[in-house]
Amino acid sequence: MILGTASTADAPCAVQARPMVLAATIFASSMAFIDGTVVNVALPALMHEFTANAGQVQWVIESYALFLAALLLAGGSAGDRYGRRRVFLTGVMLFAAASVWCSMAANIHQLIIARAAQGVGGALLVPGSLALITASFPTDVRGKAIGTWSGYTAITAALGPVMGGFLIEHWSWRAAFLVNIPLTLVVLLLTLRYVPESRGRGTGPLDWLGAALASTGLGFLVFGLILSSTIGWLNSRVIGSLLLAAIASAAFVLQERRHPAPLVSLKLFRSRDFAGANLLTFLLYAALGGSLYFLPLNLIQVQGYTALQAGAALLPMILTMFLLSRWAGTLVDRYGAKKPLMIGPVIVALGFGLFALPAIGGSYWLMFFPAVMLLGLGMAISVAPLTTTVMNALDGSLAGAASGINNAVSRLAALLAIAFFGIVMSLAFRYALAGLDHKVSPMVSSAVFAQWDRLAGIDVPVMATREEHMAVKSSVGNAFIYGFRWIMLLSAALALASSFSAWRLIGRPEQPQAK
Repeated sequence: MILGTASTADAPCAVQARPMVLAATIFASSMAFIDGTVVNVALPALMHEFTANAGQVQWVIESYALFLAALLLAGGSAGDRYGRRRVFLTGVMLFAAASVWCSMAANIHQLIIARAAQGVGGALLVPGSLALITASFPTDVRGKAIGTWSGYTAITAALGPVMGGFLIEHWSWRAAFLVNIPLTLVVLLLTLRYVPESRGRGTGPLDWLGAALASTGLGFLVFGLILSSTIGWLNSRVIGSLLLAAIASAAFVLQERRHPAPLVSLKLFRSRDFAGANLLTFLLYAALGGSLYFLPLNLIQVQGYTALQAGAALLPMILTMFLLSRWAGTLVDRYGAKKPLMIGPVIVALGFGLFALPAIGGSYWLMFFPAVMLLGLGMAISVAPLTTTVMNALDGSLAGAASGINNAVSRLAALLAIAFFGIVMSLAFRYALAGLDHKVSPMVSSAVFAQWDRLAGIDVPVMATREEHMAVKSSVGNAFIYGFRWIMLLSAALALASSFSAWRLIGRPEQPQAK
């Protein structure tokens, strides 16, 4: 269980040690959250250094997100059974070792594997962070401690792209991964010195088969989706991958139905509010995660922003969410959860609609800032009511499971959206680039189209004349913008669908709740 609110076998730690426990969990979680966002601004640099295509750099993001999403619940359960501090420290050390591996990667394939190892480490340390807070703080101060953890980790996640952009611009993308090493040393020192060991009351066998099936199913699904954008849907490897994904997913459902302590209890979804909140989460976070993957690529490769400027572009959104979080919490008390969950995603959809308007050039403050602010406002209105709905939908003893599933759903949504949006971008980009044939020589055209899977990272062929060079740059940039607009409009549609799901499912008469 991700929050660990269900049960703790040990007494809370000493009062004087609690700030140190909180600091250790904040620093550890910050590593995972920073690395979940910092790599986005490094993608253009990775494409350039490794001569990578769009599918390969997608896997730099997806390999991390895949194992984090698939193993998140297993990581929480492992901590409950084998010791929360032990599993937490294992995750921290694995994450640090994988970070060093990322910084030393000699090619894109090594980096993808190292990012997968980071995801496994993150799946152990993130749920462990909240479980340690739950075990170490008594009920009367636990909410404040978790709120402090949430606030500080949100700030570090927001600063991640900015810090990454600065390091990429002044040193290298490799330095962005080495930031985790001093943080790891601080976490190890604080944890070994101040954090007590604790376990949950659960004694059933851990559902390792469920975790393996979830990872296998998601892995083959994402692999098939990404591969289809370059070799087509009818290729045997794509068909085989999607078929294996379906088989593994069906086996996962059967496993969860018969396991005595499943990672995901399907009975929980009998609650209409719980099912509706998770559907809303999936749609809204798919829109957010999928679209914001492409924003740094647009800003850096097409608009000409530096990595630092691209990293700072979304800061107003994060700050808006942070500053309005307390006010957004009062909306639930005043109006209930349903109305904010209908209105917030509509505002998010308007933000995505504004993102679809800019072409190449123009001021950030006129072209992108209004959209960023609308995203921040819409998400601020949505997050607190969504959390409240998830936590109130089930019996209090299931709060940890409810929160863990919802957290995993949000990460799963972004994982699948990046893969699906990659297909949309690929199709739209190729369609829009087709007109280049009439602007350059056949030799230049052939050299450009040989690189089409690099999208906006296409290098202008050396044999191009000055006029052809300008034509290629303009055509590639405009083709990416064409695809980017489709991405943003699809994101707006997903956000609107999430609002519709709130209207239809949340706050309606319930079936008997799962026990």
